[in-house]
Amino acid sequence: MKRKRETPKPRWTIDAYETDGGETPAWSFIRQLEGRDKVEAVALVKLLEEQGSQMRRPQSGALGDGLFELRGKQVRLFYVFLPGRLIVLLDGEVKKRDDIPPRTLARMRVLQAEVAGRGAAPKIREAKR
Repeated sequence: MKRKRETPKPRWTIDAYETDGGETPAWSFIRQLEGRDKVEAVALVKLLEEQGSQMRRPQSGALGDGLFELRGKQVRLFYVFLPGRLIVLLDGEVKKRDDIPPRTLARMRVLQAEVAGRGAAPKIREAKR
């Protein structure tokens, strides 16, 4: 009996929020990481690119209202989904406690609103590979 060949699922596109000043907080965050934290962050982004909305805990967590986090041992990366299999990384932080500090969550909500078009029009820049 011949096995039916599965067609590969299309990958997700990973983009990053860009400030008016041209900074991409998520990529800046990842670039400044070192050692295991950097390896883990890059691996999480690659996994997100492959699995997209199918990712679940422990690597991904929903924060409500369309905001999500990639969860590493010490690293958190915040992101949102947009139509067309597009994921926008907002920013990241090194985890210092189990919960997300209210100030960090408030800042991610502002970036999320900008990306969603409810605030100032964001610039989205595709990931440089």
